[in-house]
Amino acid sequence: MSHAEAILWVSRRDRAVVAGALAGIVALAWAYILFGAGMDTAMNMAMGNVMIPMPWTLATFRVMLVMWIVMMTAMMLPSAAPMILLFATINRRRSETGTPYATGLFALAYWALWAAFSIAATCAQWGLEHARLLSATMATTSTSLAGTVFLLAGVYQLTPLKQACLRRCRSPLEFLSHTWQGGALGAFRMGLRHGLFCLGCCWAMMALLFVGGLTEENSNAEAAGIDLGSTRRGSQVRN
Repeated sequence: MSHAEAILWVSRRDRAVVAGALAGIVALAWAYILFGAGMDTAMNMAMGNVMIPMPWTLATFRVMLVMWIVMMTAMMLPSAAPMILLFATINRRRSETGTPYATGLFALAYWALWAAFSIAATCAQWGLEHARLLSATMATTSTSLAGTVFLLAGVYQLTPLKQACLRRCRSPLEFLSHTWQGGALGAFRMGLRHGLFCLGCCWAMMALLFVGGLTEENSNAEAAGIDLGSTRRGSQVRN
């Protein structure tokens, strides 16, 4: 099969290819989380004595960053699947002016935004541990901090900003029809914009991870709970 024929085959089966790729990436991310790959390393490198936080090294930061990125991939990529699949369909129908790899760029931009959020979360984790407000298992050691995070997360759900972001996330067709940009750069910008709206919807819920921690006993339950919220939002997108 020539290169041109391969591109034609993929373009005709774009939804199946994109759905399979998304499913594979999400499955790998959840396998990483559920089977603890890297999690024990992260905890051992950061923990030492649970009561006395160990100084972070560059290696510690890298392991924690990978942990955050994998968690965000497992939780947030499924909620973006309807948008990505619809983008792939529209891009194929605009094949005369469309960019062959635009769907990948759209998804990459969305993921890159959550990777940037993971960097910020890792820095916040380091700062809170340094201030003795967070244990090495990522559970808060301050009831005041825990209460404040819960309160802010709850209040944010009622703010106009949250509602505005949620409205834009609920309708993939409306989002794409109002923000469509041609070319590779346009696809990347659209992915970033969609990621910003999703971040506006979910960042407060992600902050709750700093309350319960990531011990072996509750990490999977927390991840599943946030993913359930994302799945419910995804079902609203399809309705």
